[in-house]
Amino acid sequence: MARVLFLVPLYALAAVGIYYMFLKKPPPVPEIDLNTWWGPNELKGKQDTSIRPFKVTFTESMIKDLKERLKNHRKWTPPLENIGFEYGFNSKQLDSWVSYWAEKYNFQEREKFFNKFPHYKTNIQGLDIHFIRIKPQVPAGVEVIPVLFMHGWPGSVREFYEALPLLTAVSKDRDFAIEAIVPSLPGYGFSDGAVRPGLSATEVSVVFRNLMHRLGFKKFYAQGGDWGSAIGTSMVTLFPDEVLGWHTNFAMIQSPYATAQMLLGSVFPSLVVEPHLAERLYPLGKTFSYIIEESGYMHIQSTKPDTVGVALSDSPSGLMAYILEKFSTWTNPNWKTRADGGLEERFTRDRLIDNLMVYWSTNSITTSMRLYAESFGNEMRHTLDKIPTFVPTWILQARHELVYQPPAILKEKFPNTIGVTVLNDGGHFIAFEMPETLAADVLKAISAFRRLDRSKLKTEL
Repeated sequence: MARVLFLVPLYALAAVGIYYMFLKKPPPVPEIDLNTWWGPNELKGKQDTSIRPFKVTFTESMIKDLKERLKNHRKWTPPLENIGFEYGFNSKQLDSWVSYWAEKYNFQEREKFFNKFPHYKTNIQGLDIHFIRIKPQVPAGVEVIPVLFMHGWPGSVREFYEALPLLTAVSKDRDFAIEAIVPSLPGYGFSDGAVRPGLSATEVSVVFRNLMHRLGFKKFYAQGGDWGSAIGTSMVTLFPDEVLGWHTNFAMIQSPYATAQMLLGSVFPSLVVEPHLAERLYPLGKTFSYIIEESGYMHIQSTKPDTVGVALSDSPSGLMAYILEKFSTWTNPNWKTRADGGLEERFTRDRLIDNLMVYWSTNSITTSMRLYAESFGNEMRHTLDKIPTFVPTWILQARHELVYQPPAILKEKFPNTIGVTVLNDGGHFIAFEMPETLAADVLKAISAFRRLDRSKLKTEL
C-alpha cells in the first residue's frame, strides 16, 4: 500500500506533464495596443518624435544637496554581534561608503565618464525614452547589425559600460559588428516614468519595439537580464518576426508544466537536469527557502512601491544600503556572511556609486519600483508566459543566478533554444560583474543565429 501511495503523485505529475507538453494547446497571442499613451494627456498631439542628443548632467545644486544629506544622517543602529549582511547592509560598513560618496567620489570626472558614449532621447508613446547608441565604423564586407540591450532593477544602463567596447568592436574574425542600442527602462534614470497605471514589462516591450522602429530597425537582435529578460521574453512572444535572435542571462518561466517538471525532478533529478547541475535546483526546500529569503523586497515593491520610495528618495544613505545589499548577495549568496558583503570583490566603489547616481540624480527610485506593481498582477504577462516563442534563443546561466531552471524546463517557452552557456562563476549582474564573459557569449550567440537555416527551425509544438 505504501508503494502505491508513493506512486500516485508521480503518476499525477507525469499526467500533468504529458497534458501540458502534448495535449493542451497554448492560448493565441493576444492583441495589444501599440500606441498606448503613457505620458501627460495634455501633450497628445504635441509629441516631439525627433531623436535628440542628450548629456548626463550632475548639477551643482544636486551635488550640494546630496553631500549635505550624506553628512547629516542620523546615527546608525549598530548591527548584531558577529553578523555580516545576513540582516541586510551591515551598518558598521556604511560610514566608509557614505563618506566616500560625499568626499571622494569625483562628480565631474564621473559625469564625463557617463558621457563617453553617445546618448539620445526620443518620445515614444508620450514618454521621453533615453538610450545609448554606439555604431561602429566598419570596413567593406562587414555588416552592422542592431542589438537591443535591456537592463533590470536595481541596475541601469551603467551595467553595460565595460561590455560595450567589447560588444561593438570590429574583428577580422567576424563578418558583422554590433550597433548597440541601450535604453533606460521607463521610470529608470533618464527615461520618463508613466503618469498612469498599467506600464508593465509587457507594455515596456512595446515601447522598446517602437523605439527600434523609430531608429529604423524593423528587425533586430535583443539581449536582457532581470527585467530586461522579462521585457525581452514578452517582445519575442508578441513580435517573433521582428526579433532575429534572443540572448538572455535570466531565463525563467512560470507555468504548470514547469512546476510539474521541477517536482518530478525532486524525485528523479536525472529526468530534468544534468547530474552535475542538479544541486543548483535541488533539494527544492533549499531553493524555495533562498527565494523566499531574497524576495522580500519584491513583495514590498509589488504592493506598496510608493511608500518605500518616500524613504529611499529622501535618504541617499538609505538608497545606498537598499541597493548595494542586492549587489552583494545577488552576486554571491555566500558573501552575506562577510562583514563587508564582498562588495569590492568584483566591483569598485566608483562603479557601484555610478549606478546609485542614475537613481539619485533623477529621483527615479519610486518610478523604477512601480514596474513590480504593474507587472506581477498583469494578466497579459501571465498569458504570454504560456505561449511558446519560436525565436532562436541562447541562454547564459551564471553560477549564482537567483533562479536556475534547466533547458528541459525552459524549452516549453523557448523550443528553438540553440545554445546554453553554463558558467561556474558569476551572479545576477553578469554584464557588470563579468563584462568580457557576457560580451563573448553574446557575440557567440549572434554568430550562431546568423548561421541558422531558419527553414529547419521548429515552428510549432
